[in-house]
Amino acid sequence: MKFTEEKFAKHMRPINGSAIREIFKLLARPGMISFAGGNPSNTALEPDVISDLAREVLAQYGTTLLQYGATDGFGPFRESAAEFLRGDGVKCDSTQILPVQGGSQAFDLLLKALIDPGDVVLCESPTFLGAIQAMREYNAKLVDMPTDDNGVIVEAAEELIKQHHPKLMYVIPTFQNPTGITLSLERRKALAELAAKYGVVIAEDDPYRDLRYSGQALPPIQSFDEEGWVVYMSSFSKYISPGMRLGAAAVTNPLLLRKMVIGKQSADVHSPLLNQAIVDAYLRKGLMPAHLERICGDYRLQLNAMLKGFERFPAGTRHTVPEGGLFVWAELPEGMDGMKAFDAAVEAGVAFVPGTHFYPDGGHLNTLRLNFSMCDIPTIEAGMERLSMVIGRIRN
Repeated sequence: MKFTEEKFAKHMRPINGSAIREIFKLLARPGMISFAGGNPSNTALEPDVISDLAREVLAQYGTTLLQYGATDGFGPFRESAAEFLRGDGVKCDSTQILPVQGGSQAFDLLLKALIDPGDVVLCESPTFLGAIQAMREYNAKLVDMPTDDNGVIVEAAEELIKQHHPKLMYVIPTFQNPTGITLSLERRKALAELAAKYGVVIAEDDPYRDLRYSGQALPPIQSFDEEGWVVYMSSFSKYISPGMRLGAAAVTNPLLLRKMVIGKQSADVHSPLLNQAIVDAYLRKGLMPAHLERICGDYRLQLNAMLKGFERFPAGTRHTVPEGGLFVWAELPEGMDGMKAFDAAVEAGVAFVPGTHFYPDGGHLNTLRLNFSMCDIPTIEAGMERLSMVIGRIRN
């Protein structure tokens, strides 16, 4: 008997995986310039530092780090992670921290704890395509919230809550993926108030927060939460190492935290203790501030190089000017097709992610997301020149 699509669960049949992961297959071509991923720069990674810390913590804790551990996490890491997040304005203590395999696992555990098939989740439009895929895997009904240059439009979100009675709202408030925009202070307060008023859990996904190159830092949505409706999801992937797959969720509702811990037990038992100990040592030694200052200085120059490259694009092209993060969002003149532009760009040796993939219902074909962190400045300049020429030809 042949194995066919009908063998899969109905909700998995239309899911084809991440468009970005498929694009990565093209990047092995000689001379390809990639604006497609969301990786930190290789120059931001510190193998010598991590190697030294690994030896130190293994010498300190020995076989403890090589054995099974508590799902709730490695105690010292929970303490240092809580202190780190409090520095960003998050209200939490070590007992409210759940170590996770990157921020994406925190969202997966929330979905596992809260979502029955058909339940509504509100999300920004556009939003992170990995989150879109995760929500669909749990048979959620995705309802997109209108946004503008200041993030989610609160009045529209409230109307959608009244209409759809969602269990969950997914928001990336700072240097949003894919647009790079930042949710305003007033809207952060207002969303926290909506969560409490209507009983909607907010998944506040904030992995880029400390990658700020200009402007003033804003308190998280969670800092305005008085009743435990906001789950703050952080990650050390963009700061220290994506390969270590370590994040931290701040969950002040004890019932919800318990369900997430139970969900994690069946997923992976616990996040790797060695990784937790390494990041704990990194934080306790005070290495993060100088590291962030260095990498943010580099990223600032790379971002500016990409923004300057838009000067060559056709008239009518619009783009965001982020204060931080890893992405710039562009809208080509009306009627242009980013998917066609992508095919032509790959032939010309430059890759990006067509913006349509970031919308729950597709469309918006004239949009694209560009990443600047993976390329040095000469490569960014060359890639933007190639891309501008491709888009100019397509328009004409």
